[in-house]
Amino acid sequence: MAQPLMPKATAVWLVENTALSFDQIADFVGLHELEVQAIADGEVAVGMQGADPIAAGELTQAEIDRCQKDPDARLKISKGTLPQPKMRGKGARYTPVSKRQDRPDAIAWLLKHHPEMTDPQISRLIGTTKPTIKSVRDRSHWNISTIKPQSPVGLGLCSEADLEKMVAIARAKAGTTRAPAQTSVIAAPQAAPEPKLPDMSPPVKSNEPVPTVESVFGPSKPKSDEDDA
Repeated sequence: MAQPLMPKATAVWLVENTALSFDQIADFVGLHELEVQAIADGEVAVGMQGADPIAAGELTQAEIDRCQKDPDARLKISKGTLPQPKMRGKGARYTPVSKRQDRPDAIAWLLKHHPEMTDPQISRLIGTTKPTIKSVRDRSHWNISTIKPQSPVGLGLCSEADLEKMVAIARAKAGTTRAPAQTSVIAAPQAAPEPKLPDMSPPVKSNEPVPTVESVFGPSKPKSDEDDA
């Protein structure tokens, strides 16, 4: 349900100038019944100037009279005669005059760091025109010698969230993704060489004969009876 433009001020006027119940006034202005009662008791909105809903075209005297006669009736707001604000259509973002001189720097930054963005996307992001973007792109801008690429976020031409959103849209439409930054590769530490275990295999037999007692000391003499005497 539509409500008056100034609910509390309208409630003040209705309390002071009509015999409507607190419930009827609260329902019309969108306040709690106890808050309307506090207004009538002088505890809330003290010194507030009441807003006449009849002068504002929000109510008619006939509507007030109808509800005063029937406590169960509810006020119905009138259709305002004042023009309603219109929603801003899609288009280039408005840029304050003090920021407009910074737009070429922002354009140069976007062309350098986000080449996937189209001219209409840049125009919507920072509120500039396509001829200005074209002149910066082909370096035919009248002030090209003083243009220095600067981030539009730092210049206050757009927010970080708006920039990230537009870049994501541009990459999706272009079908490209930016390669991740290269990182230095750290070589893995080489494992320490394993200690060599002693060779436990049996020695290999050679062809040389094994020395015996006879080969070293000669043949032994036979034992005689004289040796026993």
